[in-house]
Amino acid sequence: MFVKIAFGNIRRSLSDYSVYFFALALAACLLYSFTASGDYLLSLDLTDDQRGFYETCSSITQAFSVFSVVVFAFLIVYANRFILRRRSREFGLYQLLGMEPGLVARILCYENVLVGLLSLAAGIGAGVLLSPLMGSVTAFVFNAPWAFRIALSQNAALWTAECFAAIMAAATLLSVRDLGKRTLISLMDAASAPEKIQRIRLFPPVMQGIVAAVLLAVVWGMCILQPVQFIMLMIPLGFAAVFATGIVFRLQAQRRPRRARNHPDRYWQGLRCFTLRQIEERVSSGSNALACTCVLSAVGICMMVAGFAFSVGMRGPGSSAGLADTMAPVGFIGIFYGATFLVSAMAVLALQLMTAASDSQQRFRLLEQLGCERRLMERSLRSFVGYCFVTPTAFALVHCVFGLLLIGFLALVIGSQSYGLVCAGCIGFALALFGVYFLLTYAVSKRMLLRPLAEGEGAATS
Repeated sequence: MFVKIAFGNIRRSLSDYSVYFFALALAACLLYSFTASGDYLLSLDLTDDQRGFYETCSSITQAFSVFSVVVFAFLIVYANRFILRRRSREFGLYQLLGMEPGLVARILCYENVLVGLLSLAAGIGAGVLLSPLMGSVTAFVFNAPWAFRIALSQNAALWTAECFAAIMAAATLLSVRDLGKRTLISLMDAASAPEKIQRIRLFPPVMQGIVAAVLLAVVWGMCILQPVQFIMLMIPLGFAAVFATGIVFRLQAQRRPRRARNHPDRYWQGLRCFTLRQIEERVSSGSNALACTCVLSAVGICMMVAGFAFSVGMRGPGSSAGLADTMAPVGFIGIFYGATFLVSAMAVLALQLMTAASDSQQRFRLLEQLGCERRLMERSLRSFVGYCFVTPTAFALVHCVFGLLLIGFLALVIGSQSYGLVCAGCIGFALALFGVYFLLTYAVSKRMLLRPLAEGEGAATS
């Protein structure tokens, strides 16, 4: 009976679960593709030397696959938080009708299992269908002949299923624990209550700005002046960059509305005041998540540039063929990890903005009751989503300037060529990916916010 209820809930909440399903399937597809990336070389016509380099690449990718699991775990946990907030009112209604909290938690577990199995199958299936594309990238990096061939890696599929099951189990337990800690009133009001994020306010804004400037100066300065120490301290410096970037985003989100209020004629035009208030609240409270997206995107772009520069860039005239083959595994890891970080960062940002859209339903409904035109609400939503995409993207490019200078210096030392072309191509790919995610996020948020208003208008008319 509970399985039937869970299946019916998924079917009724298809619009919500479509976002959840896409995030999980994307994680499964990327995890499978990365794990199977080394096996793609086996389907190619390789020489003995190339197969030896494949063994090196395979051991390195297995060692680094742990980091990809951590990234995907963060993505899946964030997706579970999104669906729990969307379904909290429904779970509260179950309890209001007399269902025990343990039975409600069982329904949530069944729903997660059903969606998890479907998304895992879809993700692995998509990875198999994309294997020719992944194989072409692999062949391009290793300078090996390539032929169109769909390959299934049983070991990668098994590894993906095991990791995915472990991550989903942990995420489900966290969701059940969160559900059990909430009261009936908090469940009924979860969809409309904004997500509260604790912020530390030990220093005034001016002091916070000084701290952020000092931290960024240290990170960027070490990247340029002390590259060896920067590489050795990359993880703590990355946390420092996230912390400082979060401060910058929070201060900017608070300063922009204050400046706009100094020009009342523009501030009260259309829904500009409403949009700025949304930015001030959402970006201020979610500045840390935006900062993580920003830094992860910058790392992804730099890793892709390094991957192409240290592999494909080594094939120019005068370059050593042996050095190019030796650097190929490093370049391969950089390309795949960079693409993984970019896609994961954008997925987390999209889920964050969809959560914000879910929280804003009551506000948009109030605007509609006050007689606000639909086009103004669409423009306000588009401006808000655009700001939340443009801000971390622009600052990620600022971070990239210093990282690309370091990579450019290393590329010059080892004799890599066409570095400017590699940078332009990777940055162009990243911007195109950001644009696709922006359009998808805006479309889903628009459907989530404005379609219920249109349906209400239709019902009232009839």
